[in-house]
Amino acid sequence: MGGMTATTDAARRGYAKGRAKREEILQAAIGLFAETGYHGASLREIAGRVGISHPGLLHHFPTKAALLEAVLEHRDAVDRADIEDDREQGRSVPESLVRLVRRNALRRPIVEVFAVLAAEATSPDHPAHEYFARRYATTLADSRADLERAAAEGRLRPGVEPAAAARAIVALMDGLQVQWLYSLDRPKGDRVDMAADLEAFLAMVYTDRGRDTA
Repeated sequence: MGGMTATTDAARRGYAKGRAKREEILQAAIGLFAETGYHGASLREIAGRVGISHPGLLHHFPTKAALLEAVLEHRDAVDRADIEDDREQGRSVPESLVRLVRRNALRRPIVEVFAVLAAEATSPDHPAHEYFARRYATTLADSRADLERAAAEGRLRPGVEPAAAARAIVALMDGLQVQWLYSLDRPKGDRVDMAADLEAFLAMVYTDRGRDTA
C-alpha cells in the first residue's frame, strides 16, 4: 500500500510539474507571438525562453499550430471565466463588457497577441483563420442575442437596431485595443481609456448599462 501511495504522489507531482511547464510555454508563446506574429515565431526560440529543449517543447505541443490553438483557447478561457463570474454576481451584460475591457488593460501581452493574430489570420491559409472566423461569428451572434433580449425588455435606446449595434460593439472593442496599444508610449494622461470609451458608447445603446463603480 505504501508503495502505491508513493507512486500516486509521484504521479501527481509529475502532473503538476507538467501543467506548470505547459503554462510557462503558453506565456512565452503569447509574448513571442505578440512580438513577431505567428509566422515570425519559432518553437526553438520559445523553448529557449522557458529553458527546455526543442524536443521537450514538442512533448507538450507537437506542432506550432497546436501551440497557437492553445494560446487562443487560453485567452478565451480567461475572458469567459471573467464574464461568467460577473454574470453570476448579477452584473448586466454591458457592465460585464466594461469590466472585461478594464481587466484586459492589465494584460497587455494577451491584447497584443490577439491584435497581431487577428490581423494576420485574415489570410485563408493562416492556421488561425477558421478560429477567428468562427469566433467573430459566435461573438456577433451572442451580442445580437443579448441586444435582442434587451430590446424585448425595453432596455435599448430608441432607434437602436440589435444586429447593427452588435457589429458596432465588437468592432469598437477590437478597435479600441489597437488604439490603446499605440497610445501606451504616451504620457499616462494621454493614453486611450478603453473601458471609459466603451462605457460611453454603451450608454448610447442601453438604458441600463449597469455603470461600474468598482
